[in-house]
Amino acid sequence: MTGLSPERPQGRQNAAMRGFLALAAVMLTAAGPVVPVLPRPAHLAMGTGRIRIDAGARIVVPAGDAGAMNAARRVAEIVARTRGLSLNVVEGGDGTIRFERSEPASAGDEGYRLDVTPTGIQIRAASDAGLFYGAMTLAELLTPDARFGTGVSVDAMTIEDSPRFAWRGVMLDVARHMQPIPSIKRVIDVMAQAKLNRLQLHLTDDQGWRIEIKRYPELTRIGAWRGAGTDRYGGFYTQDELRELVAYAAARAVTIVPEIDLPGHAQAAIAAYPEVGVLGDRPPVSGDWGINPYLFDVTDPSLDFVRNVLDEVMAIFPSSYIHIGGDEALKDQWQASPAVQARMRALGIADEQHLQSWFVEQLGRHLARHGRRLIGWDEILEGGLPASASVMSWRGEKGAIEAANMGHDVVLSPGPVLYLDNLQSARGDEPPGRMKFQTLADVYAYDPLPGAIEASKAHHVLGAQANLWAEYMVTPEQREHALFPRLAALAEMTWSPVGARDWPDFLTRLDPQINRYQRQGIAVADSAFAVDFAVAGGIGAALRKRTLSVAMTRQAPYGTIRYTIDGSTPGSHSPAYEGPVTVPTGTVVRATDFAPDGRPLAATRTFDTAPNALLRRSSAELTTCPGPGILLRLPLTPDATGNGPAYSMNIFNPCWTYKAAPLDQVDGITVAIGRLPRNFALRQSQSEQVVWRYSPGHYGTLMVHEGGCEGRILATMPLPDPAATSNRFTLSAPLPNALSENDLCLTIAPPVGGPLYGIDTVQLIMKERQ
Repeated sequence: MTGLSPERPQGRQNAAMRGFLALAAVMLTAAGPVVPVLPRPAHLAMGTGRIRIDAGARIVVPAGDAGAMNAARRVAEIVARTRGLSLNVVEGGDGTIRFERSEPASAGDEGYRLDVTPTGIQIRAASDAGLFYGAMTLAELLTPDARFGTGVSVDAMTIEDSPRFAWRGVMLDVARHMQPIPSIKRVIDVMAQAKLNRLQLHLTDDQGWRIEIKRYPELTRIGAWRGAGTDRYGGFYTQDELRELVAYAAARAVTIVPEIDLPGHAQAAIAAYPEVGVLGDRPPVSGDWGINPYLFDVTDPSLDFVRNVLDEVMAIFPSSYIHIGGDEALKDQWQASPAVQARMRALGIADEQHLQSWFVEQLGRHLARHGRRLIGWDEILEGGLPASASVMSWRGEKGAIEAANMGHDVVLSPGPVLYLDNLQSARGDEPPGRMKFQTLADVYAYDPLPGAIEASKAHHVLGAQANLWAEYMVTPEQREHALFPRLAALAEMTWSPVGARDWPDFLTRLDPQINRYQRQGIAVADSAFAVDFAVAGGIGAALRKRTLSVAMTRQAPYGTIRYTIDGSTPGSHSPAYEGPVTVPTGTVVRATDFAPDGRPLAATRTFDTAPNALLRRSSAELTTCPGPGILLRLPLTPDATGNGPAYSMNIFNPCWTYKAAPLDQVDGITVAIGRLPRNFALRQSQSEQVVWRYSPGHYGTLMVHEGGCEGRILATMPLPDPAATSNRFTLSAPLPNALSENDLCLTIAPPVGGPLYGIDTVQLIMKERQ
């Protein structure tokens, strides 16, 4: 979950995706009419006629109904920002749009009914949440396209709507890297518009303690900061800031669920208060990603410390659920402590897994005495699950299946599909993150009700949650890129009936939603619609012929790819892509995917066919060598505050393959390299898999092999002294004559325990033509 896990095959998921998309293709008409609402309503029936809403239209709410007033004001704010349409909210009287408090036809606390007729629009619901969600649907009906500053006509219809699942969640990791309160509010705003209703804040970890606890001020004076000098990083949220954030979220029907990670991921807390740790030593707040060994002790004073912390947490967060983590607690310190072993014997506990279960149960009882419920990651199943506990399953679906069949409530949150720090594409313009690629289609295809849960226990599935871990994401823009538009897929997954989900229909409704994101300043990713280029027949043949055939694709089959080859930027009237385009080398191909209304769905991507450009490979275009490891796209420095270079690599094995290099046409190589800190806390089994190669150079060596990593050595380049050079540098070497194209294997061998090195670009140097 929060640590480092090796890559695993995704064949089952990919096969399921293909089957889902095939099914979706025939569900287009079965899903019913397309309306610009996302997530798709549970029940929708089209009427006859339409109504025109222009500037100045009145939204009427019942006098004294604060919930209806809040919902009406929210819809007016959204429509003003995304449509430029001003609506007036009033209490009582006549108006075109009316909110009413009555029992809706659809059951459930969050249900609502929305009726559009030629004479008016009415939203009815029993609860504040229902009125709010009706308002969010209305906001979408009033912003169906990219027009701005004009009124809108809405077709007559009736919507009776309620969610499939009660828990529709997002987790933000603010422990590894803090997120400013305004950027969290921006995420809450867009979550609420998509009817997502749980925001889990991961507030504590080895790398930082982010919540003010007044009884224990050292938690933020010491525990909130890591590093020293110019490398010092940290910060925390005051209790007043968090209370204001809770109120802000509540006004948008979002409940904030706090997470205090226990008994592991505790190094920042123990750095502040060593007496609550096992060994009594004071470690630094960790600057290493992964799993650190520090655990809370199991003594009464340590448990009292945790209970006191939870008391202050509960005073800030009214959420019925309090998340206590429970994941990745390495038991080494408990195993090595005579005092802990004596405590186990006194309690009659057989092993450390059951000791963690006992620890969790003490906290569960404390929360229950305050009317709260404990939820934790699926490791809390190990050693036995306390009767009051609910499980959030992250290591696949196994934990959820086991817990639900035992009668415990569960939330599905499995990696890799709902881990949104996984990149959305293999493109070189993706920000840092994990390289278990999860496209928009992958997220949309997932269903959070595993078939292995007994039908009689299916009600224990509360819903699903997407997690955004932030080891490698620092800026709000990077996080928004990771979240959106994949949260739209999560919203439909958790709100809409499974039979109503339809991939082509979803893309049609996502089109106006992208415009809404952009009008609200969200740094929405365009990965699903970005144009990718490929050369038919390979680079070598193209260089020999001096012409090449360029194919263009994008992930999501929506819109029209349009391109230019004359240096101009593609527009809505540029040639439509219908098949590979043949051009002479030296041509710059530019392409953009356009929506049906002529609006670009993605930024223009460029493909340069000049010989030097064809012979250049970015980090993302190289293939990491096979074998065990963890594939990451890393920033140059762990706490970089801007969008600098990023390096795709296997942190166990610094080895890359340049596929099908035209060696018969080149005579040199230049490699741009970045030097990165090796700041990873690996488990023993992982450390044993790290590849350390022999280096003939004192500071390390870059070696280039032909045909594979055991093939002929074509070039050897020593790495420079880190103390005397920048952390970005280039190395060059001649290449010997070769008869044909072949793969190149590039390996970097630093000194044992030395820094990580990542490749930025590889540039092959073309021979001068005779």
